[in-house]
Amino acid sequence: MTDTPPDRLSSNPKSPFYDQALLERGVGIRFKGVEKNNVDEYCVSEGWVRLTIGNTLDRKGNPMTMKLQGTVEPYFRDTAEPKEA
Repeated sequence: MTDTPPDRLSSNPKSPFYDQALLERGVGIRFKGVEKNNVDEYCVSEGWVRLTIGNTLDRKGNPMTMKLQGTVEPYFRDTAEPKEA
């Protein structure tokens, strides 16, 4: 794996930008310089994040989201150091 997060990633399994391996590794997002924990999807090149809004669901049972524009900085939460057994 590379040490650079992808340009676009989604946590929704129905999305074409969903990647289970990257999500298990742990991707953190800084949006406008602030750490966000409720990011559903992001795109660095287009400069937006989609944030979930509380526990509210839409009529199809998906979480309600809000799309915000701004600077997006993804990073991997884990370190690249090998873990000791």
